[in-house]
Amino acid sequence: MLRAILCPVVLEDDSLSALSYAAELARLNGAKLYLLNVPRTPGPDMDVPVAIAPHPHWEVEAENSLSRIARQRLDGGVEYEVMVRPGIPETAIIEVAAEIRADLIVMATHGRTGLAHFILGSVTETIVREADCPVLTIRPKDGTNPPGGANRES
Repeated sequence: MLRAILCPVVLEDDSLSALSYAAELARLNGAKLYLLNVPRTPGPDMDVPVAIAPHPHWEVEAENSLSRIARQRLDGGVEYEVMVRPGIPETAIIEVAAEIRADLIVMATHGRTGLAHFILGSVTETIVREADCPVLTIRPKDGTNPPGGANRES
């Protein structure tokens, strides 16, 4: 039985594809759904210097956007909580998963391959390797319908 499901969201359509799966799993299990956004903010541990400093409103803007998405897609359907943590996405996701004692992480992949994957790495790949709980990955083109959804193609 699932009690806590973490769904990292990047506030892009590709990332939101996992949200329908996470919401349906939360609904079916009576679990609480945690939506997490991690605005990547420049930090001293970054390999490449960034010419800008963190904007003081990034977190507020991210929380407002994520709250709006949650209201539009989840209100009344499942219990949820919106969370925003600045920093490095891989680190923040693993930390939040441990903090909420996540039973499952549901997240979209971005589908990078080749040189882009080599240079940019993969947040999802890191989470799959390092998480203490199962990780369900959703490819964006496959994430338009929740599992068992009425619109699912056969």
